[in-house]
Amino acid sequence: MKKLLPLLTPLLFLVACKTSKSYVTRPDADKSVFDAVKALSKKPGDTIALNALPVVYANAIDRHLNKIKSIEQSQELTRWDNLVREYDILQSMYVAITNEPTSNSIVKAKNYESIIYDLKQQGAADYFAEANVLMNNQASKADAKEAYFLFKKASQFVPDFNGAKARMADAYEAAIVNVIINPVADNSFFFNTGSWGNYGYNYSNEYFQQTLVRELGGENATRYPARFYTDWSARRDNVQPDWVIDLTLKNMDLPRPSVYNYRRNASKQIEIGRDTANKAVYKTVHATVNISRYSFQARADMEVRITDLATRKSITGNTYSEYYNWQEETATYSGDSRALSSSEWDMVNRSNYNEPRKEEVLNELYRKLYSQVRNKIVNAVDW
Repeated sequence: MKKLLPLLTPLLFLVACKTSKSYVTRPDADKSVFDAVKALSKKPGDTIALNALPVVYANAIDRHLNKIKSIEQSQELTRWDNLVREYDILQSMYVAITNEPTSNSIVKAKNYESIIYDLKQQGAADYFAEANVLMNNQASKADAKEAYFLFKKASQFVPDFNGAKARMADAYEAAIVNVIINPVADNSFFFNTGSWGNYGYNYSNEYFQQTLVRELGGENATRYPARFYTDWSARRDNVQPDWVIDLTLKNMDLPRPSVYNYRRNASKQIEIGRDTANKAVYKTVHATVNISRYSFQARADMEVRITDLATRKSITGNTYSEYYNWQEETATYSGDSRALSSSEWDMVNRSNYNEPRKEEVLNELYRKLYSQVRNKIVNAVDW
């Protein structure tokens, strides 16, 4: 047995090295470090993890430091985020290793806490300085918006760095846009025929211009970095608008109902008496139901266009289409009335179809369009 030991020892070493490759060759090198530490916390004598941890940790260090060296060549502000992220990963490995006794005994992990602290200080200073440049150059709305996020980033690196929160509030206020929502322009054939007089025009503006201004908060809006006005209220208050929202009804089709006539046969077994054994006697009765189906599909198209008045450039726009489907059936019959079902009687008793009022159709079309128009505006102004 003693003669075999010298031969077995290198063999066992080779087996251990071979099996440790399962950690070394994994595609996610960082995860290999944490997995090896976890394995040793469960089983301190895990030979595979013991052999692998020094190797995978050294590989991880080299990989991240090489990446850090590359990031340091950049002049972009985002280099601070990328550097902190890389060092945060290395620091998380340090914490995992030092908190696990076996891992800590075989690997001397490096603490990057002071480096991360310095990076965050430098990053906060750079973000803050860049935001101040934007604000001090009589910032446009776009510059103020960018400055807001730069001050926010500085404060994320170092809480309230140099009073960054107050400067964020200043930038937010400077970035608020005054938005005019114009009356609905009607380019649709329907209203231009004059069949509704002025009703449709007033109805659309109540539904869109006035309701939008009111629901979005008007001139006292706090939910979004914008204040909203009608064209009339902006002139009254002498407001200088930044954006204008044009709403155009491009199509409004409320067709007369079309009719489709068809017939179907109805039959039913009815009791006509009793036989000598007092059992029910049935008879099949028949009827022909003549049905008229009245239906229409109404449609409305509305274009939303948001424009920056200073540059005359379109910020965003879209055309939305909505539909209203209606149908109703009336009927007459021939034959035995007892063959009719309750639904067929309903059609027979409906001597005339009840076409929905135009106001009802318009209300439903506007209700569907409104939510899309409102969401479009909110997405444009919110950040």
